[in-house]
Amino acid sequence: MAPRVLVSDKLSPTAVQIFKDRGVEVDYLPDLGKDKEQLLAVIDQYDGLAIRSATKVTEKLIEAATKLKVIGRAGIGVDNVDIPAASRKGIIVMNTPFGNSITTAEHAVALMFAVARQLPAADASTQAGKWEKNRFMGVEITGKTLGVIGCGNIGSIVASRGVGLKMRVVAFDPFLSTERASQLGIEKVELEELFKRSDFITLHTPMTEKTKGIIDKNAIAQMKDGVRIINCARGGLIVEADLAEGIKSGKVAGAGVDVFEVEPATESVLFGLENVVCTPHLGASTTEAQENVALQVAEQMADYLVRGAVTNAINMPSITAEEAPTLTPFVKLAEVLGDFVGQVTDEPIKSVEIVYDGATAAMNTRALTSAALAGLIKSQVSDVNMVSAPIMVKERGIQLTESRRDKSGVFDGYIKLTITTEKQTRSVAGTVFSDGKPRFIQIKGINLDAEVGRHMVYTTNNDAPGIIGLLGTTFGEAGVNIANFQLGRNRPGGDAIALLYVDSPVSDAVLDAVRGHKEIASAKRLQFDVASVD
Repeated sequence: MAPRVLVSDKLSPTAVQIFKDRGVEVDYLPDLGKDKEQLLAVIDQYDGLAIRSATKVTEKLIEAATKLKVIGRAGIGVDNVDIPAASRKGIIVMNTPFGNSITTAEHAVALMFAVARQLPAADASTQAGKWEKNRFMGVEITGKTLGVIGCGNIGSIVASRGVGLKMRVVAFDPFLSTERASQLGIEKVELEELFKRSDFITLHTPMTEKTKGIIDKNAIAQMKDGVRIINCARGGLIVEADLAEGIKSGKVAGAGVDVFEVEPATESVLFGLENVVCTPHLGASTTEAQENVALQVAEQMADYLVRGAVTNAINMPSITAEEAPTLTPFVKLAEVLGDFVGQVTDEPIKSVEIVYDGATAAMNTRALTSAALAGLIKSQVSDVNMVSAPIMVKERGIQLTESRRDKSGVFDGYIKLTITTEKQTRSVAGTVFSDGKPRFIQIKGINLDAEVGRHMVYTTNNDAPGIIGLLGTTFGEAGVNIANFQLGRNRPGGDAIALLYVDSPVSDAVLDAVRGHKEIASAKRLQFDVASVD
């Protein structure tokens, strides 16, 4: 059955056609996002939800979305989506962070010019029949210092435009490298220095606990007298009341504000102030940007629903369409390894260590780790997948360690997963053969080669004569056919393991019979999702 997508906000007709061309059924209901109750009533029919800013994806809506696999936001902001709720439900949330970058950057530069030359007020005055040439004395941009807070995708474009305007550009961004700053022709500085040196300050950082209110009265007190502030990012980055006071006092010479603490902003402490230019969140409002983000979100959602490719996901590692064929078998392997450990471990897990050896070290290990964690806890939490697993593991206080290393054995690449509990440490390793199917290659440090089946039995025992006969006889008498039987031991007469792939589930009575043998330490019934191994 073809996946089905609901478009609940206004998107380009071309975007709707992209869904259809990719084999995705689509219902285009652009006004439905405004009707919370009606949207709630129909959301369980859809695999995907494409939105802009009008649709509010609440926890209540997510709980009702029983089939939903992906939410696509045409634009960069996902403030209208409850991402933690979506992640817990295993729903991927995508955005289009690059579709409106140029447009937003250009709007910031436009506001900077408007504030520097008081253009809106001068226009209103002139059109009112006045000729107040002396009233609107502006300042030049050339030679001034531009402070860019947040030098990511949009911020770096603004920075490059500032360099092109012959401005001195300084930037604060914890993730900006010295090399990248050099490439852009700008200077990386700390936030306090940026405040002290900048004639113009422009914000291009996401809203987080650390950045909320990043410009407040204390920050403004550190700035130059006559500073001009531009915000095309998020309203909450600036404490509006503090900015208003700064403008009234003359400390701040002007501000260009496209985003507000509360939107729609029908009233604000900034309205009516001298040399404050306000626009109604127009950063992404160009014909080109609206078309770009609509097409991108349609392509991303269709790629995921049809091909399994994950692009620009907020809550899951990206998997490109190109790497998916190579990566997918190892994603299945990682899930199987985690599932094995989860099924054979009864006590609470304190820590998990995942080692990527050889070829696997060069793969998308974030996706592999997410799959391994999903397998690890699926025996405890039935409704878990690659999106929700990392969150659930973190919530349970399980410590995660990942490492990569060069090829260290006979296999081109393998994954090893080790868990630690209060009582023991347990490990399992596996690889993928040329047939694309996962194989166990080591359990408890004991080498073996075992394929994965839907129904399996795992035993630990002393390396003693008669174990093979015991297992064969016991299973045979119970009418359980053994499809594959693999053994391993650490040394003659030492610890040994057996992994049996059987055609049907093994009953408790059969397991009890096996456990009753004096040489058998433990026997576990295992079951793997056949979709993960076929």
